[in-house]
Amino acid sequence: MPLKTYGVLIARAVDTHREGSAGTPHYQIHLTDDQGTHYRAAVNVLSQQKPADLLYFVADDFQHPLTARLEGLASGWNTLPSGPGGPNLDFVRGNLFDPAKMRTLPPEVSGPDNDLADLLDHYVQRAIQDSTARLYLFGERWGPEPKVKDKVFGFLPGNGVHDIHMNQGNTGDFQRDDGVWQDGGLLIHFPGQSRWVAVFLAFQSQKWHTDDVTGHALDTDGALPEPDSQRVRIVGALVNPRGAAPEPETVTLINASPEPVDLTGWRVVDPLGHGTTVPPGPLAPGASLLVPFTGGVQLGNHGGEITLLDAAGLKVHGVSYTQAQAQREGWTVVF
Repeated sequence: MPLKTYGVLIARAVDTHREGSAGTPHYQIHLTDDQGTHYRAAVNVLSQQKPADLLYFVADDFQHPLTARLEGLASGWNTLPSGPGGPNLDFVRGNLFDPAKMRTLPPEVSGPDNDLADLLDHYVQRAIQDSTARLYLFGERWGPEPKVKDKVFGFLPGNGVHDIHMNQGNTGDFQRDDGVWQDGGLLIHFPGQSRWVAVFLAFQSQKWHTDDVTGHALDTDGALPEPDSQRVRIVGALVNPRGAAPEPETVTLINASPEPVDLTGWRVVDPLGHGTTVPPGPLAPGASLLVPFTGGVQLGNHGGEITLLDAAGLKVHGVSYTQAQAQREGWTVVF
């Protein structure tokens, strides 16, 4: 079953605590919202399942339609309803980053800038020093616990968020946490720099092809993809053509592999599953293909995600574009 209470905490970081490498260590963050409520964010830096080192990806200048969807949310805890279209995170369907670019880091070792706690500390300490910076922590809430002091920072009532990592494609007992559009993550907004930083974490045991309803791993090879392993990729999208609506929008694909690829039954879709069928037949090595959107389906001009699915409905490639990119009428967004 999915997480019980999924959402995002928006608050200011005021302190941190680094736990050792014994047991199941976390990088702990003390936060307060604009109303003065205290929270603790417990960020996993080691897995209970082997391989134990976590996968991570950092975007120092995160640009994605997600950030616009976060505008207007209140300081403090925000419960997010399940499903696409909102500010929820989904590592598989949300096209937040390329999973093939994830790397591993040990949780805590001696020396500077060589473990996951160091990486988290690099960004969180900068947020602590900037009074305008706000952390956006996605995961599951616990508390408030009126009679229980926080075990790390000592504030009362105990209150916080955990599961700040991928929450689908699990194995063993952790399958109980599987769900879609409920992944965890850490975003930091630096308003003075007009910049977002995003940190995404996953366990090496998790799978990357998951059921669209349950989030359980599918009976297929869902291992983390190798870099540059996608045979067919989305390389462009004309999301705002010139002329009156409905405009003739298109998506451009390329076969980057040395072999022809049969695209029969493939589809290009948005997060809601709306899309169009790719023209059937083989796509030659190095060849590109312009896929017109038909049936009244349109790409949004306020930013969005585009995903390429194969004949089995498995994700092959995915991209995203922002509202700023979509406002250039007649220009193709290049990925």
